[in-house]
Amino acid sequence: MISRIRAVLFLGVFVPLTGCSTIGYYSQAVGGHLKLMNARQPIAEVIESPDTSPELREKLQTLVTARQFASEELGLPDNDSYSTFVETGRTAVTWNVVAAEEFSVTPKTWCFPVAGCVSYRGYFAEEDANGYAAGLVEQNYDVVVGGASAYSTLGWFDDPVLDTMLRGSDVRYVGTLFHELAHQVLYVKDDSNFNEAFASFVEQVGTRKWLEQRGETERIEQYDASLARGADFVQLLRGTRRALQDTFAQEIDEQTMREQKAAVFDQMRTDYEALKVDWSGFAGYDNWFKRDLNNARLVAVSTYRRFVPAFYAMYLEAGEDLMTFYEVAKVTADLPANERSERLNAYLAALDATSS
Repeated sequence: MISRIRAVLFLGVFVPLTGCSTIGYYSQAVGGHLKLMNARQPIAEVIESPDTSPELREKLQTLVTARQFASEELGLPDNDSYSTFVETGRTAVTWNVVAAEEFSVTPKTWCFPVAGCVSYRGYFAEEDANGYAAGLVEQNYDVVVGGASAYSTLGWFDDPVLDTMLRGSDVRYVGTLFHELAHQVLYVKDDSNFNEAFASFVEQVGTRKWLEQRGETERIEQYDASLARGADFVQLLRGTRRALQDTFAQEIDEQTMREQKAAVFDQMRTDYEALKVDWSGFAGYDNWFKRDLNNARLVAVSTYRRFVPAFYAMYLEAGEDLMTFYEVAKVTADLPANERSERLNAYLAALDATSS
């Protein structure tokens, strides 16, 4: 569930490049992307081909209908994005590096032409991502590298459906489709927290509406239960983040701060075990906790999840109408960065007050 990472791809074709490392980074990004673009096949042709496996044909047929649903029922862009297919044969399409300073829960950002500054840096080769991450570790950053199943070019190109998107259930890959299209509806330069939470919320609402249209009552109940567990996990992330912020604000020596930081993450694990009891033993987040916890792992997930409840509050304010919701979200998106953050935090505070 939470291992599914997506990204926005930033190509360097829009501005002159300087510096060997800059040229090398953009070269791999442009080269990797163009390789995918050149491998595209119209989905209709793949479906009709006798060489296509029944499993792939069924998944693509599902996505074709979901793509139409996205435009007609969710107000997502009606264009040629996700009308083609690429079989990559890879475990992930890109690998994203996320980093944070040892005593900070603010992610390191990288700035790109057109799209602005974001909290991850993507590579088409896993070894390149790991190599870059190793350099950050040497600089004493907390770092995590995660594979991405999909990415968006924000409508600059007609993005294809990738085989990496099609793993798991139809709820999973249909949700990914809605998420990526949502980036084309609204994208705020230099604000990964806003962008990913907005797309994640549209994904959730869209997936539920898609299940409703199909009349899959039992699966709706399962999906709602999954969303409720996700909300609990977001609360756990928020509580851990606040605890770390309090720890890092203290005037104490570094070794003591490291010990207290480790204690916060230990408490996070304990709180997660308590959540599992409330979830009747559901263990879907266990893999996330099997790896070492650090600031980067926290902010990598927080980028997608932290403000999702704020967009839920926005949606309620919009009368649970998606078109109105997009307009309300755009008003918030157009605010200066500090005011936008304050507005989202105000929505969170209002929800906390309602639930307490």
